Amino acid sequence: MIARPGSGPPRRLVVLRHAKSARPEGVADHDRPLAARGLRDAPAAGRALAAQDRLPDLALCSTARRARQTWDLASAQWGTPPPVRHDPRLYSAGVPELLDVVREAPADVGTLLLVGHNPGLEDLITTLAGEALDDALDRVRAKYPTSAVAVLDWHGTAWRHLAPGSALLTAMTVPRGGRT
Repeated sequence: MIARPGSGPPRRLVVLRHAKSARPEGVADHDRPLAARGLRDAPAAGRALAAQDRLPDLALCSTARRARQTWDLASAQWGTPPPVRHDPRLYSAGVPELLDVVREAPADVGTLLLVGHNPGLEDLITTLAGEALDDALDRVRAKYPTSAVAVLDWHGTAWRHLAPGSALLTAMTVPRGGRT
């Protein structure tokens, strides 16, 4: 399926997979914290978004601890973080649930950030991307690792119109923080 130019203003969906999480014994999956690498990588993701001028107008974040920590550390890299909505539907969500949440974004939001989990995020990206620049889509399909950031651009009058195959995947990066 090829992305077709839509009508309406340009919009951007930025998809951030949570940073690397720890697996402490006896801790429920929803409550798992970030690992040391995740604590380094999440701020790197925030810095990368700022450097690439891809800061959101609104963030939608899973309620899982590792996703909330990723959001907190990434957004702390920006002067004034945008509003965030923590939505329990984003935890363990598949494409239909993710699309439902994204389509509820207000029409005045130009850039929307989604912070969540795989395999749902990877599936969402491959569902929405009708085309991609360079090898971005192949890279997403091969592996969408922790802290990965995908950028999908499309045109539409409202988020409720975002449809499969309607976006152009313009970037896929994996920001990493250095060891301290």
